[in-house]
Amino acid sequence: MKKIMFFVGDIETQGYFSLQIAEAMKQLGHEVFIYDLARAWNSTEKFFRFFEKGNTVLINFNFHGMSGEEYFLDENDTMMWDALDIPSYNIVVDHPMYYHHFLEKVPRNYHHISIDRNHEKYMRRFFPEIACALFLPLAGTELYPNKSNVPIAYRKYDVMMVGNYCVPETFEQYITRIDDEYTAFYHGMIDDLLANPYKTVEEVAEAHLREELEEVPEEELKKVMAALTFIDLYVRYTVRGRAVQQLADAGIKVHVFGDGWDSLSCKHEENLILMNNLDSVGCLKKLCQTKISLNVMPWFKDGAHDRIFNTMLNGAVCLTDSSVYLDSILHDGTDSCIYSLEHMEHLPEIAAGLLADPDRMQRIADEGYKLAKAGHTWAHRAKQLHELIEGE
Repeated sequence: MKKIMFFVGDIETQGYFSLQIAEAMKQLGHEVFIYDLARAWNSTEKFFRFFEKGNTVLINFNFHGMSGEEYFLDENDTMMWDALDIPSYNIVVDHPMYYHHFLEKVPRNYHHISIDRNHEKYMRRFFPEIACALFLPLAGTELYPNKSNVPIAYRKYDVMMVGNYCVPETFEQYITRIDDEYTAFYHGMIDDLLANPYKTVEEVAEAHLREELEEVPEEELKKVMAALTFIDLYVRYTVRGRAVQQLADAGIKVHVFGDGWDSLSCKHEENLILMNNLDSVGCLKKLCQTKISLNVMPWFKDGAHDRIFNTMLNGAVCLTDSSVYLDSILHDGTDSCIYSLEHMEHLPEIAAGLLADPDRMQRIADEGYKLAKAGHTWAHRAKQLHELIEGE
């Protein structure tokens, strides 16, 4: 059995995911080491006592440990993972376009793990030299295992949304930074994505570039993709804001947990209930108290988000937009309720219909729990990772 190292101490949610996987790996018989990035030098000393040559691997999220941290580099700027010949399995929870600068200098024995099949396709196209190890959708955590969830009828919140918000106009500085022609070009891509939300950013970007230039060398296209993260963020926050606006302006109270929601303009601001930003456990506690949890996918068109499975495992109704992957596992009206980004005007009607029928909500929540419990916990994802690292 391989010894496995995980990271905590930087991005809280990713540290929490790591702890869930680590606990499951222990149950599978692995020895694990939790490296605290907030106490790096102390953790390094302990790691060397844990390390076993030829039998230790790293499972990390979003390039932690390989993004230039000085305590993982020797005097020749060689990464510790290369010096010690430690295979790394990096779970990337954002689009690869955000990480070109890290992908250009990954460790030798590096394995890239995608949470969306389109991300995997992107990697195979633009970084064919990198091993794509696995498609691993995000998973959920049941806060109180082996205990009954609070029935829907007795829950405190009608609708809640977990996640931060940023006014899309924040990204205008990147859209308008060159000239009017570029501004129109970028807004053309944004308009296309918002009108056709089933398309990916890279799909739309390539189509618009080829319309303008006809011949676009692959290497140039790759460079352009890395410079378009603001497009992804613009459309992501636009639809997230619209979903909450639709509900609030229709008279449905939405409790929002996260930063930036005080910047969202609503006609009926009294229905937008601003709450504190929470850590992972805090979010799970609130999910145990809500009837409906609103999810807006962060432009993952062939993957999932942990909000979906966290909602189900903690007994609430998941109200979400979909993706190719979600279409293959969710059943609208049975274990979840699905709305369309193309017809968000119907979102309040869906939510109001649910709230008016607690028995129906309970049936959907119960079926959602069964679905997530059967195949979408971090223990399930750990089993896949176990098979991957032991098969090397």
